[in-house]
Amino acid sequence: MIKNLEKNIIEFEDNSILKIMLGVFHKNLEIIEKELNVTLFPRGNIISIDGEIKNILITKNTLSKLYERAKISEIIEKRDVESIIQNMKKNNSSKLSIKTPKKEIWPRTDGQTKLFKEILDKEVLFVIGPAGTGKTFIAVSHAVSMLTSGLINKIIISRPAVEAGEKLGFLPGDLKEKIDPYLRPIYDSFDENLPRDKVLKLIENQKIEIAPIAYLRGRTLSNSYIILDEAQNTSPIQMKMFLTRLGENSRMVVTGDITQIDLNPKDKSGLTDAISNLKKIKDISFVYLTEKDVVRHPLVRKIVKAYDK
Repeated sequence: MIKNLEKNIIEFEDNSILKIMLGVFHKNLEIIEKELNVTLFPRGNIISIDGEIKNILITKNTLSKLYERAKISEIIEKRDVESIIQNMKKNNSSKLSIKTPKKEIWPRTDGQTKLFKEILDKEVLFVIGPAGTGKTFIAVSHAVSMLTSGLINKIIISRPAVEAGEKLGFLPGDLKEKIDPYLRPIYDSFDENLPRDKVLKLIENQKIEIAPIAYLRGRTLSNSYIILDEAQNTSPIQMKMFLTRLGENSRMVVTGDITQIDLNPKDKSGLTDAISNLKKIKDISFVYLTEKDVVRHPLVRKIVKAYDK
């Protein structure tokens, strides 16, 4: 039995099988470290993995396969390790899908195919496109997938409540009740990927955190998947503050539609400002979706196209 624990740790049940898997003087781990650009820390029947998120997942799959091989072999040779690594790399790159407890999601348009490639690879990603293109749903689905796989510890969601303006504090209820109406689309996406009782439990245990932009100031968000939705309604100052919260082993996905800015016409959008300032940073990716990527009712695509004209 193999257990995938949080914080990039994998636990093996049988130490005698694990000894075969590791090889003499842990030679097999050295091969994995070199091929996948990770650092492995074996301790007892537990192996901790340090590296980029995409490589950690391949490493976990490789270790699991090697453990299964060790059950039927008295020795694991170098070529066995290299062969399994190559197969895991191939499977990871060719299978563009996101698997959650409720479903497996596949790209449905050319634009979404590019989005899947980038969201599975980049630590900071901007997704810009009209309503109905799956921006928020795909981001939430990927966040759920990483949380349930133990690759991150928390999902943090934020969405500017522009309609409430400065009067948010006068709305009835606590902070969650005040901000909930503006986060409804994100909750709907959670419900499509997880049972409702599981969503509520994760919120209660603060594994899913509701964090209005102002409440992120001064924090460093590590081991987290952070989503900023409707980013076109942030100010440049808010956007900069949000992006600089990024901590170790975290991902950020910023979604927005630059054709639906609800700010005062005199105010600059934080999203358009970020596109201008960050477009030359190679480690930050931008994916642009169009009306061709709308996956709601066919009429939505025609409506978006008509308004674009």
